Amino acid sequence: MLTSQTSITARHPIDLSNRNSKEEIQRRAASGNITWTGPLVMVTARSIFAVLAQALVAFIFWRLQSPDPLRASTAWWPVTGTLIDIGCLALLFFYTRREGIRLIDLVSINRSKLGKHILIGVGGLVVLFPLVMFGGSFLAGLLVFGTIQPALPPELMTKVLPLWAVLYSRIIWWPIWSVIEEMTYDGYTLPRLQVLTGGRTWLAILLVGFGWALQHAFLPFMPDLRVFMFLFIQMLPLVIVIQLIYLRFRSLVPTIIMHWGMDLISTILMISVA
Repeated sequence: MLTSQTSITARHPIDLSNRNSKEEIQRRAASGNITWTGPLVMVTARSIFAVLAQALVAFIFWRLQSPDPLRASTAWWPVTGTLIDIGCLALLFFYTRREGIRLIDLVSINRSKLGKHILIGVGGLVVLFPLVMFGGSFLAGLLVFGTIQPALPPELMTKVLPLWAVLYSRIIWWPIWSVIEEMTYDGYTLPRLQVLTGGRTWLAILLVGFGWALQHAFLPFMPDLRVFMFLFIQMLPLVIVIQLIYLRFRSLVPTIIMHWGMDLISTILMISVA
């Protein structure tokens, strides 16, 4: 009997790309392996870690007797962002292990559709990213400042760092950041909230969109409510569109490709050597 079963498995290998499917998540939720705790923790974790990471840098600048430690800390999140990723990766490892799946299962790589998903990611980067990003910026400017070209703090547009920090940001930070961020919001939180809300996909998208945009409002944190609201509203349309792309293809490959491109462009255009 064992030999026969093994033979069948060899001829028809188990498709590991569906371990994060809606049906599989429903099954694990019904068995009690998925509760509200994990998704609610993950939808807020990156914002909390972002505040803690910036507070650490501000504390270092305070110890170095900087005249404005908080302001000095705002440029460093592409470096300390890896601390955010480490914290989220640890939480994801805990919650996926509790479900009996692996971290890679959140990515949902379908080898038969890999080429198609890569092309979709490239297309999304070229077509959707500029439209949605500029649209979000114009909307945020109008709603918060009353103009599509608000006078924003220069720290938001340009980050001046030492050479080693610039190299770290451009070589190491963004490939890791994009993957962990997608795994956190799209790979883990969104599909589980979709199930836990009783199939109310719109509610799951709004909850994840709020948490995701909130994270960006803390990158960096500035004690200015209008700047905070601008960053939040600016990112909200983009993170909603990214969620819709994920739900359409049920794989992180397209969204990771898009995200890699967005973050690489940001590090090139917005980070300069001191």
